[in-house]
Amino acid sequence: REAGVELLWNADEMGVVGLPGVKRLLTILSVFRVVSTNLQQRRPDLVVLIDYPEFNLLVAGKAKKLGIPVMYYISPQIWAWRSGRINTISQRVDRMVVILPFEEAIYEKADVKVSFVGHPLLDVIRVKDEEAIPRSRYLKNEASLLIGLLPGSRLSEISKLLPVILDAATIIAREISSVEFLLPLASTIGHEEVTSYLRGRDLDLTVVENNTHEVIQMCEMVIAASGTVTLEAAILGTPLIVVYKVNPLTYWLGKRLVQVGHVALANIVAGETVAPELIQHEVTSERIAQEAIGILEDSKRQAWIRQRFSEVREKLGGPGASARAAAMALELMGRG
Repeated sequence: REAGVELLWNADEMGVVGLPGVKRLLTILSVFRVVSTNLQQRRPDLVVLIDYPEFNLLVAGKAKKLGIPVMYYISPQIWAWRSGRINTISQRVDRMVVILPFEEAIYEKADVKVSFVGHPLLDVIRVKDEEAIPRSRYLKNEASLLIGLLPGSRLSEISKLLPVILDAATIIAREISSVEFLLPLASTIGHEEVTSYLRGRDLDLTVVENNTHEVIQMCEMVIAASGTVTLEAAILGTPLIVVYKVNPLTYWLGKRLVQVGHVALANIVAGETVAPELIQHEVTSERIAQEAIGILEDSKRQAWIRQRFSEVREKLGGPGASARAAAMALELMGRG
């Protein structure tokens, strides 16, 4: 609204985690009817779709029938699963605008007009000079190693991952002298929601709010849930261990549907295992601690990880992704 956008519906209502399936479907259908009516009555010069393929590909089909050009910004992850969706995309989308470097070739092969604009994270993350990183703000002992603990942005991830990560931190602290831990909270997680997990822990640990990127850069390494944070660590050049654990049925289905060999976006972009990945039964305090200590005690491996992450950052393009996407939207409307 502050940017002058008229909201037809609050998109947050469509993506509520845990919303019962039937209710969520009814919500999506209600929103689709509202959007369809507006497309038909107002005939915009261009429809710009962002992510959320389950809904947006329906909108793309409606726009196509009405002769309205469609630009799709941030591709569905067809390279990971349900690759057949590319046929629907080729019929309904006039320009696909992608943010991951390997996506461009996938669409070119399918004769879909595509442009790679770089990753919008590069507009958000600012890599600071070492001297500008305020380690003393968080460290109790200037000589300590710093390890970041990032157990995810959803309560379900916190409950599955934070206890085992904290157990691993206890093992690491026992094996390595002078180590401290930072727990930066995602904006979706409140301090009170992690307090019970921290109670009774004999760890030099500080909870940090609203400074995740700064924490990642100042740490010697981070232990993180799989997700966008793995790309954030790569951009900031910080070694990390990736942990991934879901309920057994979800994992069983994923093993049969997902078509990529890594769970971490940083590794997918790198095309190799740069950050160790611990998945399902591998997510134990002992394994996490073993991997962490192995990295912390091996300076050559740390340097190799940082070099590979530097290459990942280069592959992601430069700042200005959304500005380039906006320029393409103007071009499609004949105003570029």
